[in-house]
Amino acid sequence: MSVLTSLPEWKELSKIAESVKSAHMRDWFASDGERAEKMSLSACGIYLDYSKNRVNEAALSSLFDLARACNIETIRTNMFEGEQINSTEGRAVLHTALRNFSDRPVMVDGKDVMPEVHATLEKMKGFTESIHSGEHKGYTGKPIKHIVAIGIGGSFLGPKIMTEALKPHTVDAVKVHFVANVDGCHIHDVLSGLNFEETLVVMSSKSFTTQETLQNTLTAKDWFLKSGGTQQDIAKHFVAVSSNVKAATDFGISEDNIFPMWDWVGGRYSLWSAIGLPISLALGFDNFKALLEGAFEMDTHFTTAPLEENMPVLLALLGVWYRNFFDAQSHVLLPYYHYLRGLPAYVQQLDMESNGKEVTQAGDSVDYPTGPIIWGSEGTNGQHSFHQLIHQGSGIIPADFMLPLNVPNQDDTHHAMLASNCFGQTQALMQGKSFDACYADLDGKGLDDAERKRLAAHKTMPGNKPSNTFLFDSLTPKTLGALVAMYEHKVFVQGVIWNLNSFDQWGVELGKVLGNQVLAGIQGEASKDDFDASTQQLIAKFRAANAPK
Repeated sequence: MSVLTSLPEWKELSKIAESVKSAHMRDWFASDGERAEKMSLSACGIYLDYSKNRVNEAALSSLFDLARACNIETIRTNMFEGEQINSTEGRAVLHTALRNFSDRPVMVDGKDVMPEVHATLEKMKGFTESIHSGEHKGYTGKPIKHIVAIGIGGSFLGPKIMTEALKPHTVDAVKVHFVANVDGCHIHDVLSGLNFEETLVVMSSKSFTTQETLQNTLTAKDWFLKSGGTQQDIAKHFVAVSSNVKAATDFGISEDNIFPMWDWVGGRYSLWSAIGLPISLALGFDNFKALLEGAFEMDTHFTTAPLEENMPVLLALLGVWYRNFFDAQSHVLLPYYHYLRGLPAYVQQLDMESNGKEVTQAGDSVDYPTGPIIWGSEGTNGQHSFHQLIHQGSGIIPADFMLPLNVPNQDDTHHAMLASNCFGQTQALMQGKSFDACYADLDGKGLDDAERKRLAAHKTMPGNKPSNTFLFDSLTPKTLGALVAMYEHKVFVQGVIWNLNSFDQWGVELGKVLGNQVLAGIQGEASKDDFDASTQQLIAKFRAANAPK
């Protein structure tokens, strides 16, 4: 038995869960007219209704006891103070420093990193303004009209999804295109529609060696040179976000146009850094800064609010409750706002890369489930497909619904329909529809009793399916920043409770290493004995299909 599962707080939660499993939320609502009011919380422009969760006061109290037993508050402080909580890589975890708008210094190895953070923000601001004003021109003297942002993982998802979510705030001066997939079709399609004289490429790779990102950047460079540019002209049309200054300058990028990265910022937390340069270029620096300010507000809430009133902590504990005591294998995000449709993919990487682990900080195997599968899609599309599984599937899938109360260019009929679907889904998931109600609905349909019962069984929905509902006045850059930081801190808290290192990703790293090895095999630069029989066969088939004709 692990340390976690032997805790008295864990054992108490196991007992409470057994009693809660036999209760139905609709009975709780019927007996407590104040349940919705008592189980709601507001922070940083976000309203959370968590009343449609399978928790009572005893469960919540014990969950907060568990959080304290796992030293949440101490480890939270350690993170914000720059201690090396990424134990396997010996690094601090300080993405929060990138959005620190207080006067508080942030120390790493005895050095305050805030002056460098502020200098980078000023550099981003100046560069963004030079592009938007037309001051920065291509080598033929034409202003930049198109940005091609090349990255992978966090260097791609964060900028792309934040820019997509804030589309109503985009500037007219430039259009930003994102490329991540090493599939050549993507970079080809993007570049084929652009004028090379008016295009700027932003390459984001901490090492400047990430396979997919480097290849796409080399393809963009080849396109630029074949279109008429020279190696000397690269400096006007390529910039980099990287810590490998030498590799970037050898590529042809001016050192003035290299934006720094730091070891204490993980890829999936990097949108707040210079990795967010495409966001600034797409939305304007003021909107990028507002994104940071919203995250800072959530950081402040997370570090100062009592645990019982702390939104990320509460969400994390509800997630632990369902994952560990109800065997919920996944968690679904359902944004009822078209521009926020990419958020599930962003949180998917954040959560699954962080807590998809099977050993504790000490290296011992866990004896409890850890990170859930994160998935989702925009409403109302999902209602006509996968919501069926949430309503009537044999397990439970906790859901996060989210809706802005106001949207750009609002059509009241459209928005009211959207809201009614969002609220109606959460009600249906909680209430369900009983067999008796379904049986009664079939009265007068000309069916015999046996057929009525058979059909009623198919139509019955058990309900008691948990959900959270998030509302915000509108999706501004500041609100989005707070929303993303909220999920970051939720994931962190769950990692602490599960005793995981949420800040490494050795599974991802292995994939990179093996990808490079297989590429060497495909290119004939590695012995077939380096690979298993299946991989040898696949490589052989690929080489045969692509052999010179």
